[in-house]
Amino acid sequence: MKKLVALLAVLLILLGVVTIANRYIPTLQEFLRSSQKENSFLQESQTSIKVLPQEDVVIKVVEEVGPSVVTIAAQSTQQQLLPEDDPFSIFGIPFPNQQRSAPVEPQDIGSGFIVTSDGLVVTNKHVVNNPQLKYTVIANGDKRYDVQNIYRDPLNDIAILKINPRQHPGTSLKPVKLGDSSKLKVGQLAIAIGTALGEFRNTVTTGVISGLGRGIIAGSVFEGYIEELDNVIQTDAAINPGNSGGPLLNSAGEVIGVNTAVSQAGQNIGFALPINTIKESIRNFNETGQFNRAFLGVSYRMISRAAALRNDVPEGAYIETVVENSAAAKAGIQPGDIITKIDGQELRANKREISTIISKKKVGDTITLTIYREDEEGNGRIFEQKVTLGQAPNQ
Repeated sequence: MKKLVALLAVLLILLGVVTIANRYIPTLQEFLRSSQKENSFLQESQTSIKVLPQEDVVIKVVEEVGPSVVTIAAQSTQQQLLPEDDPFSIFGIPFPNQQRSAPVEPQDIGSGFIVTSDGLVVTNKHVVNNPQLKYTVIANGDKRYDVQNIYRDPLNDIAILKINPRQHPGTSLKPVKLGDSSKLKVGQLAIAIGTALGEFRNTVTTGVISGLGRGIIAGSVFEGYIEELDNVIQTDAAINPGNSGGPLLNSAGEVIGVNTAVSQAGQNIGFALPINTIKESIRNFNETGQFNRAFLGVSYRMISRAAALRNDVPEGAYIETVVENSAAAKAGIQPGDIITKIDGQELRANKREISTIISKKKVGDTITLTIYREDEEGNGRIFEQKVTLGQAPNQ
């Protein structure tokens, strides 16, 4: 009897163990499996980070083009006065005659990029427009090159700097690849590289091409220049002061524009000069050693259709000044004339202006101007005048 009771007790214990096992073992197994997955994920995350396709594109472009992007620094050729150390000066203000002169430290002011291995660097003209400053190009690895010559394009906000690669023996300059800005599409990826705020070198920003063929007025009366720029690229890639002259790139790492302006009235609205304009400038420079650009020699203000109707004059370009000894002066063009057509093409504000037509001409080309001129009694007449374009003066 006792044996039977013991046997039943053992059977009950075994039944309880089986029940418990069936109830909790699957949960334990699931816990172990999840722990293994978590450990595996942690190990994987510690050894590698997954890079998305678009990120991979940007990374490759930056690695490829980054060494070709440079910083432009400027240094005053004049001396500044610094206070002598004086233990008796009051609140750091030196006593009279206790000053010494020292050169002004160079300051990063803009960006640029290398276009030839023999030392040609492209930047904006407004970055290097002060002849009183000494300019330096800071290339990959903080190598500094003295700027030997500056060639400023008289018609575009472009300048070419010449540096000597042999200034740092054993190193080479890596030129960028130039793209084709005529094939750009709104919405495509845009990458900007430059010295943001004149402080953060090789800053990378990304965005898209927001618009094409824009016309803007760049510059500021406080900065000493104002310039009308036609057919520029609009992008939302962040462009800050100091980015001027740096490259705007496509996903293939090709330069499609030169960053040149940012809107102060809005956010993420920047503008770049199309690279095809720069390619033409470089071609002219390589052929002639200077910017061999066609030049009419007038400053003008466009008269809109509404303004023309109000003032009973034709729509066109109102001539404000004529450059002495220029092609326009030799052809007898006068301030107050209104040029209505060039080679039969009617001039239109923000669409077809003198600058856009002349930029496509060559030195020595003869063009036909249709001109409206009033006499002293206010009687107007329209006539045609042929003009042979001259060469733009170097600035």
